[in-house]
Amino acid sequence: MNRTKVIWLSIAVTIAVIVALVGFKALQIWGLMHQKFEMPPEAVTSMTVKEEEWKPVVKAVGSLQAVNGVIVSADLPGIVSQITFESGAHVKKADLLVQIDTQQEQSQLASAQAKLKLTELNMQRSNDLYNKRVSSKSDYDAVVAEYQQALAHVHEMEAMIARKTIRAPFDGVLGIRGVNVGEYLESGKKVVPLQSLDPIYVNFAVPQQFLDSLKIGEPVDVIVKGIGKENFKGTLNAINSLVDESTRNIQVQGTISNANGKLRPGMFVDIDLPMPASQTIVVPSSAISYAPYGNSVFVIEDSKAVDGKVSKIVKQIFVKIGQTRGDQIAILSGLKAGQEVVTSGVFKLRNDAKVLVNNKIKVPNDPNPKPEDT
Repeated sequence: MNRTKVIWLSIAVTIAVIVALVGFKALQIWGLMHQKFEMPPEAVTSMTVKEEEWKPVVKAVGSLQAVNGVIVSADLPGIVSQITFESGAHVKKADLLVQIDTQQEQSQLASAQAKLKLTELNMQRSNDLYNKRVSSKSDYDAVVAEYQQALAHVHEMEAMIARKTIRAPFDGVLGIRGVNVGEYLESGKKVVPLQSLDPIYVNFAVPQQFLDSLKIGEPVDVIVKGIGKENFKGTLNAINSLVDESTRNIQVQGTISNANGKLRPGMFVDIDLPMPASQTIVVPSSAISYAPYGNSVFVIEDSKAVDGKVSKIVKQIFVKIGQTRGDQIAILSGLKAGQEVVTSGVFKLRNDAKVLVNNKIKVPNDPNPKPEDT
């Protein structure tokens, strides 16, 4: 009997201990559930935004075109008798390039000149006779007409010889010749390309919304990949009179100095076209929270709690962004000068989140950064 009591007493004690433990844990869980949990503030950097002078740059791609560029061709058929140039040579206007054989034309010219001399003498004699009233006016007119026909024939033969003498139409650089001595050239046969390289044109297209900002004489920066880091300077010289209906772009042409001859027609180039400066709010690109539904920034504000304690929280503001310039990006709308904006750590923030500002480390905000390894 005593043994049975001991067993039941042990069971009762065990149950009491279990109930006590369950009750204690239940109280702990209830306390945690009703305890107000507060996330620690996120460490961020910030800056007070202000309006700065911003010179937007229109980016475009274009191609180079010679101011004067042709493929020199044969005007009349014939056999090449002389080539006086080397491929890639610089030539002056009227320099002889190719001579097509003109032996037959030279003979015909000599015959025409002899006939012209004879008709000229006959005209002089007829003029003397007409003045002495020996011959009639009609006889004199016939002789004059014969002289004029002979003179026209001489000019015709001279023009034919000139057309078989191929000369440079302007100063420039020759390409690779496409003919050889002794070759028979058909009319229109290509002889050699000739390009005037200094200055040189750059052609590109600009969206129509920038049309009002385009001015003749404004600077143009041209970047050509593959020939070093040199940027070429030019100026706008022409704006097309119509806008392309399919792209809503307008064609623009600039002129670039090319004294060293590095630029060649047909090259693909990048264009930087500076626009007029304006006062714009500028922030580091790291301050922008990019999202498909809209880009935003976080503005820091003071928040006063019930106990009177003041803390800093962030408000998400959607903004319209413009062009970038180095580490910076222009804000077209959404921000006002004087607001404090989070410049790093935006990816971990949410609306009304508490923040701790630590500006010991500065966020890159250079309009012209020069990284060591690019």
